Amino acid sequence: MRVLLVIYDNESYISSLPLGAAYIASALRNAGHQVCVYNQDVHHYPDEHLTQYLDANQFDVVGLGVIAGYFQYRRLLGISAAINASKQRPFYVLGGHGPSPDPAYFLRKTQADALVLGEGEETLVELLGALAARTSLTEVKGLAYRDGSRVVVNLRRPLIADIDKIAWPAYDLFLMQYYRLGRLPHTGNTDFLIPVLSGRGCTFKCTFCYRMDEGFRPRSGDGIVEEVRFLKQDYGITYIDFADELLMSSVDRTTALCEAFLEAALGVKWACNGRLNYARKPLLELMKRAGCVFINYGVESMDDRVLRNMKKSLCTAQIVEGVEATLAARISPGLNMIFGNLGDNLETLRKSVEFLLKYDDLAQLRTIRPVTPYPGSELYRHAVDSGLLEGCEDFYERKHTNSDLLAVNFTQLSDAEFHRALLDANTILLKNQFQKRLAATIGDATRLYLQGDATFRGFRAV
Repeated sequence: MRVLLVIYDNESYISSLPLGAAYIASALRNAGHQVCVYNQDVHHYPDEHLTQYLDANQFDVVGLGVIAGYFQYRRLLGISAAINASKQRPFYVLGGHGPSPDPAYFLRKTQADALVLGEGEETLVELLGALAARTSLTEVKGLAYRDGSRVVVNLRRPLIADIDKIAWPAYDLFLMQYYRLGRLPHTGNTDFLIPVLSGRGCTFKCTFCYRMDEGFRPRSGDGIVEEVRFLKQDYGITYIDFADELLMSSVDRTTALCEAFLEAALGVKWACNGRLNYARKPLLELMKRAGCVFINYGVESMDDRVLRNMKKSLCTAQIVEGVEATLAARISPGLNMIFGNLGDNLETLRKSVEFLLKYDDLAQLRTIRPVTPYPGSELYRHAVDSGLLEGCEDFYERKHTNSDLLAVNFTQLSDAEFHRALLDANTILLKNQFQKRLAATIGDATRLYLQGDATFRGFRAV
């Protein structure tokens, strides 16, 4: 079958390679289907352009995957309208963590024909096989679909146990010369960056996380090394962003990966998502030797009671020890903070601000956002059970208007008090960031003009 995968525009100057779509493209192509990619993200096409494209080109199936979020939801609605307006509309399939928690709502809202629940490589191949053979969709596990006015939700599909058997992303179908221009902390002007998955899932169960798949499935070190070596040789990649939920799933696993990187002499920088439970000096020094320059940590709060409420499996003593060890190893820590969880108040917000002021090395601009109860998360279920949310439609159509504004207020503060507190907190953090950057830039100018620093490369950002 002829399939079009739509990559929605997130309005970024440089978008990240859409790994989910790239994996799906590979699975479909290996099953004998013809796959084309529609890059709204690269070209910033208006939605009407997609309608015209579908009118001018014949496809059997069009697919779109989105994560949860107010922006992604609005993009989904716009693109769905464009697809539905086509004179030769293909069979329309949704996927991703965004629509998976409530397939009936999303199928009715978008008028898509089917929705893949969770992992899509096997489900989509089976779905296209059924469409090609014109057989019933009732036996396709991991699928929801519209049958007239009804929405049928089939049995969930078991997760792919051995993810080393999943084919690599179809890199050749994507504009790698564009996607490799992404930036992260410590990317130099001559670096080329691309995201890679080191595994699927997570070993923890934070209440605000909306991921659908249980458990953690790591890739082998040899498989990761082989893919990184390929990316370096074929696309000139010098920086790997391990974009999965948790590379640092244990000390043993992280150690084995680093040793594999060192033995292979990959010679690339890399960043990952980590856990402060495991951030100790020996491991961090090994990660640094293996090329790690940035670890993104979900700190979330500097109050032990709030951390327990969100089931973070972490305490403030571990956080401080881990961040100090990360900085000592000369690795930049990404310090993610959220506010508004059960138990949060002005005092817990103050602790978060003080922590960021003390430990943020300014590798990235860090502000504090409100916690959001995305559908699929335990916090979402709590909001519904408590009468704070009516359901998915209430969340997306009325409550969740922006990721930096309250969707649901779990604190004792009024909404106005909550937003004033976040404004005050983030004003402090923003001033700290830009005042220090200003001081550093003036220092560069001083060395240039008073000391004749010939290494100076100009005041431009890049």
